[in-house]
Parts: sequence; structure tokens; C-alpha cells
Amino acid sequence: FAELVLETWDLQCERNGREHRTAEMGCRQLVVRRGQPFTITLRFSGRAYEEGVDKLAFNVETGPCPVETSGTRSHFAVTDFPEESGWSAVIQQQDGDSLSVSLCSPPSARIGRYSLTLEMSTGYQGASCHIGDFVLLFNAWHPEDTVFLRDEDERCEYVLSQQGLIYQGTRDYITSTPWNFGQFEEDILSICLKLLDTNPKFLRDQDQDCSRRNDPVYIGRVVSAMVNCNDEDRGVLAGRWDNHYEDGMSPMAWIGSVDILKRWKKFGCQPVKYGQCWVFAAVACTVMRCLGVPSRVVTNYNSAHDTNGNLVIDRYLSELGVEDRRSRDMIWNFHCWVESWMARPDLADGYDGWQALDPTPQEKSEGVFCCGPAPVRAIREGDLQLKYDIPFVFAEVNADVVYWVVQRDGSQKKSIHSSVVGKNISTKSVGKDSREDITHTYKYPEGSEKEREVFAKAEHETRSLREEDEGLHLKIKLTEGANNGCDFDVLAVINNNADVERVCRLMLCARTAGYNGTVGPQCGMKDLLNVTLAPREDKCVPLRVLYEKYRESLTQDNLIKVVALLTEYQTGDVIVAVRDVYIQNPEIKIRILGEPMQNRKLVAEISLVNPLAEPLSNGLFVVEGAGLTDGQQIKELEEPVEPQAEVKVRLDFVPHQAGLRKLMVDFESDKLTGVKGYRNVIIAPQP
Repeated sequence: FAELVLETWDLQCERNGREHRTAEMGCRQLVVRRGQPFTITLRFSGRAYEEGVDKLAFNVETGPCPVETSGTRSHFAVTDFPEESGWSAVIQQQDGDSLSVSLCSPPSARIGRYSLTLEMSTGYQGASCHIGDFVLLFNAWHPEDTVFLRDEDERCEYVLSQQGLIYQGTRDYITSTPWNFGQFEEDILSICLKLLDTNPKFLRDQDQDCSRRNDPVYIGRVVSAMVNCNDEDRGVLAGRWDNHYEDGMSPMAWIGSVDILKRWKKFGCQPVKYGQCWVFAAVACTVMRCLGVPSRVVTNYNSAHDTNGNLVIDRYLSELGVEDRRSRDMIWNFHCWVESWMARPDLADGYDGWQALDPTPQEKSEGVFCCGPAPVRAIREGDLQLKYDIPFVFAEVNADVVYWVVQRDGSQKKSIHSSVVGKNISTKSVGKDSREDITHTYKYPEGSEKEREVFAKAEHETRSLREEDEGLHLKIKLTEGANNGCDFDVLAVINNNADVERVCRLMLCARTAGYNGTVGPQCGMKDLLNVTLAPREDKCVPLRVLYEKYRESLTQDNLIKVVALLTEYQTGDVIVAVRDVYIQNPEIKIRILGEPMQNRKLVAEISLVNPLAEPLSNGLFVVEGAGLTDGQQIKELEEPVEPQAEVKVRLDFVPHQAGLRKLMVDFESDKLTGVKGYRNVIIAPQP
């Protein structure tokens, strides 16, 4: 028999992409999911393949130093039936001189970029031919993959959806901001693989790192560390919280991960400036979804940052309600992290499912700024000794806050009030734009028997719930929404629940604030030395906060922290109430003109009214949407937007993907920043 000669081959990128749900990554490279067969076609010249005469085998290799013992190299023959374990290749059909072969990886294969070589032999003659590269991803559709997720709607949301909503604002005023995850956009997959190859564990021991890439726990830990740059590890984002972002992008300005990841690659893996918690979490979510791990961004309101691990956050206030920074412990208005879905074969049974991963650099774990994966179930059960970093996340949702009022003579008085952390833990619902509250997955109901058991196990003092019916009560209420550019009122509501008269001093103080708990200058104050409450009387004391007072110092987080201190003269007891007021930005209106169809031009009309009493200069709109726009479109305004005036722009784009998409818009200017809007658009497939 003459030697078998391979003439051409076809990796069938498009067909395999459809079957493996990776078609949106483009058809220029083969991207498949582990444990699921993919088909390639071989065409021979001179003569056809003959079974029994010709032997065919494949070689797959990943990483810089592939070896069989590490699972980074595999050699397997073409047979008539698939192998039980390991890689396999099976002849599907023969049609003249062309041969269809189905290849399949084990569901525990290492993920990453592979090279594929065909070896042909007839008798003593042999030849080998490199027939291309392919990328192997985790497979949430395969029951034996450690990231297997049973529900199809959840797989669509947590692996395939390229857009989402991230919750921000305050626990009393939850806002959502749109985000373009864009994990299938051009070049993002290769950037995610580059991120794995830039991580210090890879640079230290390439073989060991590649051999561990079959484990989503390992990958999650690497991604959590690589999204921040605090370890001098060429991480993706630099964090900054001080409101000085002139030498980079303000964290509030981003509307998606694609721009960030592309900048990181373009500038030689230099950290991109700047990120805050939701940006770190969203970029990590993009990388994990891109690699095939089901992931979502979650937001915890009143999130504790407990630096000394005692589950108590001490805050110090002067008698005027001014915060004194003597503790590194902080309460963040909200804090975002990622949850990724995976099995935990490294732990005892019962900890599979959602795992918390926090890429925001806060505390070191095993010497590196990363956090997780921490099984959410272990956080709820108070199993603090399990891997990884459970005490830190447990504190974020369970610590107690104690306010100490520092008197003039330096003595400290403990406030009766204990504000509670870990509220309204939120994520986007599956398949719709509403909020899902997942607090119950992190903690048992407050005051329940189960909560007491968990706290005992975690050596955490149970909160002393004092009798609600006696003594004084203090609450801060907002009369109506607070809009940027306007004055607004807050009310201190005092209840005297006793049968005796009380005489008190009430201090009300408003200050601009950052979402991570830092406060700026005062923008409203009231000090009433003589508030008399008759038995069982309720009183409302208003404080008006003026735009002219807060406008200069309002941070891009749009927050004002109102603190009320009520001191009862007779007992000397002090009650503290705190409320974070979110200053609402104007609405961005988006109209779609024309019939939305794949590969046909569409026009978006975008408008916004300037709510401020001063003109907005250097205004610009940034528009992007996975499958809709080709990257970002920026429209700069030629002239200032006058007070109360409406600005309107038109942008055209050609959607290249069908289905439900989100068009995201961000508005920036000198006086109004990080204004977000989005519009859902259903794109009809090309006829």
C-alpha cells in the first residue's frame, strides 16, 4: 500500500461552535467544551483511508512543557468505539477520500489552548501533521464536569449571557447599573488565557500550574488574585478610592469588562487605572464565564471590613457626630464580589454549589491578595475552618457594629444602637432584569435558633436584642427621593416609648461620603440642646440639605451620610442612627429608530436633561453592547449643556448577533459623571 497522504482538513469551527455554544466567539478558531465530542474532517489524496491497513492517532498538548503524567499531553488512537476514560477519537463516517472523526476530551481535562497533531502510519511508513490549535473550556452542560449546572435557564444566564446588572446605591435605595461582560467578544478569550499564563504560580512552575487547570477551585483562586495588581503580579486593575482619578478612568465611568481587558493587553499587561469593588467583581465574572464557569456578581449592603477578625466593627464619633478614624475596620455601603458554581471535592460533602470569590484587594490569603472560593453554605453554617477565607466573608455579612461616642474629656460611651451588617444581598434574576435577594443563602433569619447555633460555632456573640418597647427610639427618614441638583429634607424621628417625660439633646449632621465608608466635609447640621418628649410622644425633626452645600464635595459615589446623635440628659445614654442617602442622577433616555435586524443599520437616539443649576462642559456619551456595537462608540458634545437643557445625540450601529441584547450608555462631563442607562433590544435574525 502507498503511504497515506493528508491533503486538507477542516476543524469545522462553525458547526462545533454551535454545538458547544461557543459560536459567538467567532468561527476563526475552534473552541469546545470538555467532555463533549467535536467533529473534524480529514481529506486524503491519492487513496482513501483503509481500516485495518492504516493507523491513525492524535496527539493533544497544552502548556509549554506537556507531559502525560501531568495530564497536559495525551496520545490516542482512532478506534471504532469511544474510550471509557481519557481522550478518544472515533470514526463517524467515510465518504470517498474524506473521513469524519469525532474527538472527545474527558470531562476532567485541563482547560486552555491545545495543539492537535495527526499521526498516520501504513506498515513501516509514517508521517505526522500539525492540523491546528483549539481551546478547551469548562462544560456546565456535562453531568460529570465539576462545574455542571442542572438548569438550562441558569446556564444561559451564568455562562452565556454577555450582559447584566450590578446592584449599587444603599440598602434603603438599591440602584442597578448595566454592565457589558462581553466574554465572547473578539480577543477576550485569548486575553483570559494570557491572564492565566501571566499569573505568578505559572511563572514559578509552568508544568504544575497547567496540570492544575482542570480544577475550577484553582482557576477561581488564580483569577481572584490576577484581577487586582496589589501583588506586583501584572494584575488587570489598580484600585483607587480617593476620588482622584485624573491619570486614568474613574471607576464609575466603565460600563463593561471588554474595554478594561483590551487595555490591559494593549499596554503590555500593565494594570488599568482604576477599579473599585464592582469593577473587580465584574471583570472576574467575565473571565470565569469566558472559561466556562457559571458566575454572577453579588452585592452585599452594609458590608463589614473586619481587619482584626473579632467580628466587631468599632466606630468612633465625636459629640458632634463626626467620625474619628481610629479603627481600620470599615462598613462599606455596599460591597460586590463574584459567586462561581462548582463542586468542592477537596472538602467534605455538602459544600458544592455557589462559592464566593472576591478579587477586590482587601486582605491577604496565603500571602496573596485574593479571597475564596469560599462555599456560601459554609458561610451560612459558620464553618470557619474550611478553605478558603471563610472568616473574612462571614464577617462581611455578620459582624456587629458598635458606635462609641467620645466625650470632650476623652471618655467613651457605648451607643445602645447596634446597626446590622449583611443586608439585602442581591444579584440579577435569571432571564429577567429584576433583583433576586439571596441573603438567606448566606445567613439564617436574624434572631432564629439556627442563627444562634451558627454564632456559637463561630464563637460570635449573639446580638443582645434589647427590649424594644421601653426607652427612646431614633430613626432617620427621607421625605422623598434626593435628586442631584436639588435640596432635600431628612427627618430624625424620635419615639419616647416610656410613661415618663424625657429631655434630650439632638445632633444631626450630614456629610458627603464614599461607598467604602469614608466621609467628606459637612453639608448640613442641626444641634438642638433641648428636645422635650412627653410620655409616649413621637417627634419629627427635619434637616434641610442644600445643593449649594453638597455640590462641591459630593463624590462620584453620589452619597450623603446623615448621622443623628440623641443624648438623654438624665441617664447620659446615647443613641446613634445613621442613614446613607443616594443622590439620584438624571435618567438617560434611549430610543431605537428602525427595525432591529441582524447586519442591518440601527439608530439610537440618546437624551439627557442637565438637572444642575450650572452648565455641563466636556460632555460625552459612551455606548457599547455585546453583539450590537463593534466595541465602544464615543460621541463628544461640541458645546456645554445649559442648566435644565436637554441634550440629544444619535448614533448608528450594525448589530452582528441576533437575540436579546442590551445597549449600554454612560454619560461623562465635568460636573456630572458616571450617569448610566440601558435599553433592551431584540434583534431579529437575518432572513
